[in-house]
Amino acid sequence: MDLRQLEILKAIAETGSFTAAGQKLRVSQSAISRQILLLEEELGEQVFHRVGRRVRIAPAGELLVQLSLRIFQDVQDTLADLSERRESPRGVLRLVGGMTVCLYVFPALLAELRRQHPGLDLKVTSGSSEKCIAELRSGTADLGMLTLPIDAPDLVAVPVLREELLLITGPGHPLTRLRRITPADLARLPFVLFESGSNTRRVLDEFFLTEHVSPRIVMETENVEIIKAMVLAGMGIGIAPYQAVAEDVASGQLFCSRIDGYPLQRETGWIYPKMSRLPRTVAEVLRGLESIRPRLRTTPTTLPLRRGPGRGAAKP
Repeated sequence: MDLRQLEILKAIAETGSFTAAGQKLRVSQSAISRQILLLEEELGEQVFHRVGRRVRIAPAGELLVQLSLRIFQDVQDTLADLSERRESPRGVLRLVGGMTVCLYVFPALLAELRRQHPGLDLKVTSGSSEKCIAELRSGTADLGMLTLPIDAPDLVAVPVLREELLLITGPGHPLTRLRRITPADLARLPFVLFESGSNTRRVLDEFFLTEHVSPRIVMETENVEIIKAMVLAGMGIGIAPYQAVAEDVASGQLFCSRIDGYPLQRETGWIYPKMSRLPRTVAEVLRGLESIRPRLRTTPTTLPLRRGPGRGAAKP
């Protein structure tokens, strides 16, 4: 058995006759018949049943047709990969992501991609998980980065970042005087939180339920910058990913702390439609993130010790 025989077999299955297959492949009907006869002799069974001038595929032929489809698709994909490797990727790539990703991950990623692949035209849209998923499904977006989990059998989810979520307050808040902050210290305090239904909020709601804390929620939003602004204005305290508040904490505008005994984290990942072959442009974006990942501040290396009464020193 060789590739030419599989090509002939596939053509007969697609056209329904030896004559039409010969016309499609530009070979004589006798050559088609000869190759099928040789194949059947090798296998010891028929691959087609002859019914007048038409043919009907036999079980053995059906198996070989499926094999031919896989082989020729692999050949086509390999040739496309080799062709793409000879030149820098070009064209439009449309990225979607949540607000935090667009503010604190995509800028560094886009700068790196433009440096490596100047011919790549990158478009970015921010939105809720539901909006981003709808755009990926409709084809108006190619690749998304969203908070996991994403329950969508038609999409691929690849975890890439694990971000620490920290309690944030204004620098003069009473909690800043505690050396460690426990869940009990949060009771009856006003909170500005991520919107209900989001994956980040589900992490927080699980924490509140586990620790029997009933937060007094004064505002919900999908925008981490609004959370920070409301905390600075004294509207309440918040919980936000570290990379969104790292600079504010370093400058003294915000105070952040881990909650003693309860590590809070969320996982972020790439989301894209299932496909037989990952486009090179998408693969280059995935590689680009890996190159900048060490520069992303997803968790603090240390947190400042806080002077205050009792409870001992806070651990970094």
